[in-house]
Amino acid sequence: MTVPAPRLAHIAEHASVSEATVSRVLNGKPGVADTTRQRVLAALDVLGYERPVRLRRRSAGLIGLVTPELTNPIFPAFAQVVEQVLAGHGYTPVLCTQLPGGVTEDELVEQLVERDVGGIVFLSGLHADLSSDPARYERLAARGVPYVLINGYNEAISAPFVSPDDHAAMRMAVTHLAELGHERIGLAVGPQRYVPSRRKREGFVDALGSALRTSRADAELLVQHTLFSVEGGQAAAGALLDAGCTGIVCGSDMMALGVVRAVRERGLDVPDDISVVGFDDSQLIAFTDPPLTTVRQPVQAMATAAVGALLEELGGSPVQRTEYVFQPELVVRGSTAQRRA
Repeated sequence: MTVPAPRLAHIAEHASVSEATVSRVLNGKPGVADTTRQRVLAALDVLGYERPVRLRRRSAGLIGLVTPELTNPIFPAFAQVVEQVLAGHGYTPVLCTQLPGGVTEDELVEQLVERDVGGIVFLSGLHADLSSDPARYERLAARGVPYVLINGYNEAISAPFVSPDDHAAMRMAVTHLAELGHERIGLAVGPQRYVPSRRKREGFVDALGSALRTSRADAELLVQHTLFSVEGGQAAAGALLDAGCTGIVCGSDMMALGVVRAVRERGLDVPDDISVVGFDDSQLIAFTDPPLTTVRQPVQAMATAAVGALLEELGGSPVQRTEYVFQPELVVRGSTAQRRA
């Protein structure tokens, strides 16, 4: 199918500029403000016209993005922002997804290095798993490949880290439920070997102490470590419901959906009988039944900061090897309600 030649009038109308300006942009002529040029190019893209060869940006290089499986919608959300920011700076993103039983992170990294990537963004990778060997990242740095790590600070790794404030997230969730009258609140969270799980557990225990004066020993009994999945949340919910919890905080939205399923299997209702709070807030969560109250990760800000740190490294400006912590936000919807008397 032949792509039609761009119609100047059509593009000019869409970009709110003159046909003469469109002509100058398409012919690569000077004298057009950069913002105006970008509007014209955006109009070309939106209207389905191909950019003239002379206007196509050459790639500044390849950047790898290593993510877990994409069935949890929070990971595609991060990937989309990372790719958008990279593309905006002229880089070509290379998405590498780990699947259970599939290619390992180390194998993916080797493939990326063989393709001469300029750097790598790791999202919730082995750096977040305290049972894994952090020396793999030292070896990568020794090969001259800069990288940045999202979610899962590890003090044994010298690199820029970007994380949400898990302690603040748990404080928001627990305080919200306590203000609704819930006195028995539980936590369903991922395996203990993961840094985000440990931080959420610590934040949860502290929050119960502050909001409800629950002792640390008693609070620890209200934590269930499980898989970061719908099935994991469902399994954890059984134990927490048996413990008399009327409010349950979850380490991910997928786990929260599993908790809702478990509550309904017992003939109970969310939120009339049990209130549920998730964590992440990917795009579809507002449309669940009921719409899920959750703690939103600042995906846009975190992903943009991660890419920014990597680009600084690529530009020859070393970035501080530390953790940049971003504040989450409580989003109240229909899965939490006042506790029944």
